[in-house]
Amino acid sequence: MLEKFYPDEDVDSAYGIDFDRLYREGYRGVLFDIDNTLVPHGAPADERACGLFAHLREIGYRCTLLSNNKEPRVKSFADAVGAAYLHKAGKPRPEGYRRAMERMGTTEKDTLFVGDQIFTDVYGANLAGIHTILVKPIHPKEEIQIVLKRYLERIVLHFYRKKKQKLADIGGRNR
Repeated sequence: MLEKFYPDEDVDSAYGIDFDRLYREGYRGVLFDIDNTLVPHGAPADERACGLFAHLREIGYRCTLLSNNKEPRVKSFADAVGAAYLHKAGKPRPEGYRRAMERMGTTEKDTLFVGDQIFTDVYGANLAGIHTILVKPIHPKEEIQIVLKRYLERIVLHFYRKKKQKLADIGGRNR
């Protein structure tokens, strides 16, 4: 039952993802959440974010910021990093993810989603059939509604990690 909330991968940071490898594996588009995925909540694009997007363009990725935030927040960040954007995306509903892929000219088979929240980012991308990468939140300061969701996320992550460990144990025995 909880599997619909499980990411395909989980990493510490969006900045630690091996995008070069994923490109070689056939991925061509990346959808990103912004707040607490790329920068602390409400922070402007920084040098690290701008460098990441420059590298992704250099590799050949199409990138779109997919956010439930209002346009001024999302547009200013998108302009700074040189990415397309979709504001008030309605995550976790899959329509926003599909619109973003359509704009990028990608499909669910060659698109990645990177975000820090299970119940919006990961769940929505899973509903849209996109490969999901969950990152740890960059900063502990968050809006109250997100803080409350984090408690529930801990439960989901507990069972996700338990299943992941079980699969690793099985994989290790089959070698």
